[in-house]
Amino acid sequence: MKGKLLLRATLGWCGSLLALLVTACAPSLPQRPEQLAYPPLEFRIPPVERFELANGVRVYLREDSELPLVQITAMIGSGALAAPPDLTGFDGLFAATLRTGGTAAMPAALLEERLALLAADLAGDMGPYATQLGLSVRRADLAEGLGIMADLLRRPDFASDKLELARRSAREAVRRRNDDPDEIASRLLSAALYPGHPLGASPTLTSLDAVTREHLQAFHRGHFRPDNLWVAVSGDVRRADLQPLLEQLLGDWPRGGPAVAALPPLNPPRAGLLQVVGKEVPQATILLGDLGLTKEDPDQYAARVLNFILGGGDFNSRLMREIRSDRGLAYSAWSQFQIGRRYPGPVMAGTETKNASAVEVLGLIRRIMTGLREQPVTPDELRTARESLVNSFVFSFADPHAVVVQRMQLDFYGYPADYLERYRERIAAVTAQDVQRVALRFLHPERQQIIIVGAPDENGAVLESFGLPVRRVKAEELP
Repeated sequence: MKGKLLLRATLGWCGSLLALLVTACAPSLPQRPEQLAYPPLEFRIPPVERFELANGVRVYLREDSELPLVQITAMIGSGALAAPPDLTGFDGLFAATLRTGGTAAMPAALLEERLALLAADLAGDMGPYATQLGLSVRRADLAEGLGIMADLLRRPDFASDKLELARRSAREAVRRRNDDPDEIASRLLSAALYPGHPLGASPTLTSLDAVTREHLQAFHRGHFRPDNLWVAVSGDVRRADLQPLLEQLLGDWPRGGPAVAALPPLNPPRAGLLQVVGKEVPQATILLGDLGLTKEDPDQYAARVLNFILGGGDFNSRLMREIRSDRGLAYSAWSQFQIGRRYPGPVMAGTETKNASAVEVLGLIRRIMTGLREQPVTPDELRTARESLVNSFVFSFADPHAVVVQRMQLDFYGYPADYLERYRERIAAVTAQDVQRVALRFLHPERQQIIIVGAPDENGAVLESFGLPVRRVKAEELP
């Protein structure tokens, strides 16, 4: 027994001595999380290989053999803005029928059967400036999958029954669109910011019914050419295998020079207006918007920092802090500065709140915006915004295919060659004075377009007090 006690005492004494030695030799430990020090983060933009086929097809490739899969995005450099202006809704019908309408050699039913047997995923989309087909396929089936995609790009059939199916779906969406307050607000805001312009137009039953198979074929003939085609590829494939395959499938497609459609002129928004759409719903949807900036504007970096502080930084933003955290008036409040490609993108803020608090919340949003105009942001706000934007930049490169598509689109839209490499540096250089200057430039409550969808309680603070003309309409009266 005495031996055991002596052993325990000896071990305890040795342990205490060891702890004292470790403490004496180790550097002092930080007392708070912000005192922790880390080595600098080393991050390099993932490289993307580029090459061009003899007929002008531009190809972007990033090899990634982690999985036996290949992803391909084929992008034609023409979109909805190149379609006939009176055919609003053409974009959705074209993309759907291109994807499902079969080809000259493969009817629609057989196309779907082959895709199912290959376990391939094929999708189509048309945006304002470009039309895309996306394919995901196993490495072993790349030749057949890419052959199907090439056939759709070159010889789509636009089967009449598939066009009618897409039209019925689009018509149903039009009939139901006034059921959703968010959809109503977004549609009215776009129309107010881009009056008389395709970017602000919404499809109608009449415009959808006017689209014919001949319209789809004419668009294809005018814009689907190899020198208007960009292809992004990622996955388990090497250039030595990919390039001959692309030459085989696309190499005999003759150049023609893409039909370059002049972009329609942009009319400035009308003076500020507050539109109230009466709808019996439990809470009001609020949207505020104005036109912002394009990708050529050097203020885009300061605008990103301003947006983070205003409402883009979640709980680090003023909108969330003052509307949700401090007052509990909404679950979420946000802002967005969309950097436009060819036209200025919208500057927006929005939230949803009880009808009875809609006027109060709208006043808060406008006061927060005015505060950013009148006073520089605090050092803590500026530091948090810059560090968050710089540190989150690496997540843009988590998906190998997104990396390739991003590089392809940056080239398509004419971004500077060093845009990605210098992005963090330019964000980190933004000052409080830059943020205030951009706030003065873009946050103008007196010229904003404001949409409220719901049944706001105006007792004690009428909407006219905001100094804007007020237009009231019922949801069922909207087109």
